[in-house]
Amino acid sequence: MTNERTVPLLPCASIDDIETFYGVLGFHTTYKQRKPNPCVGVQREDIDLQFFEIPGFDPEQSYGSCLVITPDIEGLHRAFAAGMRATYGKVLVSGTPRMTRPRARKNADGLGGFSVIDPGGNWIRVFRDPTATTTAPMPDATPAGRLAKALANAVVQADSRGSVSQAVRILDSALARPQADDDPVEQVEVLVYRAELAMVLHDPNTAAELLARARSVTLTDDESERAAPAFDTASELATALR
Repeated sequence: MTNERTVPLLPCASIDDIETFYGVLGFHTTYKQRKPNPCVGVQREDIDLQFFEIPGFDPEQSYGSCLVITPDIEGLHRAFAAGMRATYGKVLVSGTPRMTRPRARKNADGLGGFSVIDPGGNWIRVFRDPTATTTAPMPDATPAGRLAKALANAVVQADSRGSVSQAVRILDSALARPQADDDPVEQVEVLVYRAELAMVLHDPNTAAELLARARSVTLTDDESERAAPAFDTASELATALR
């Protein structure tokens, strides 16, 4: 048979908070009820999600998760980010809810992905469809540089597994042992990601210090061009710190 559809059913503490948050991301409500059991459905194009409310539910203890496979992770991320900026004045990068940024995932054959952590603590994991035709460059699944390898390992820990403290240990260890042949662009990328993790850990002073270190790295014109995406992220993080 064909044309079957699967809709994830995820837990939350408040269907009202869920409805509001997903409205910010451009979803519309497809169904909502209070009795006999509180639940709400939201949809954005082909992304269809439903949630059920549990009294006293702790989002920090949630194991709720689902995958969203799309040919255009960058476009979806831009749309979600625009909704956040319009409502909150910034992209949410810390606390619950929040959103990570599109990055290559070493544990997904280098495919790009990002995650939305919603008010219920559910991880909506967005991955690029490997079968789709795309003009976006495919990242290297096995980065060669020392810092790039550390960054790839940290992304697996923080963005995929939610183990921010382990990711911090990986990056701090790499940054504490600078080597003469380190790629300056990779240094910038590591510093900016470490700053983002500091914000997730509610440590704005460390985040600001790391962003300043990233801006102070000496780069050639070619290196500056390669580092431009990382500096765009740094600017976004600086805005969120205000």
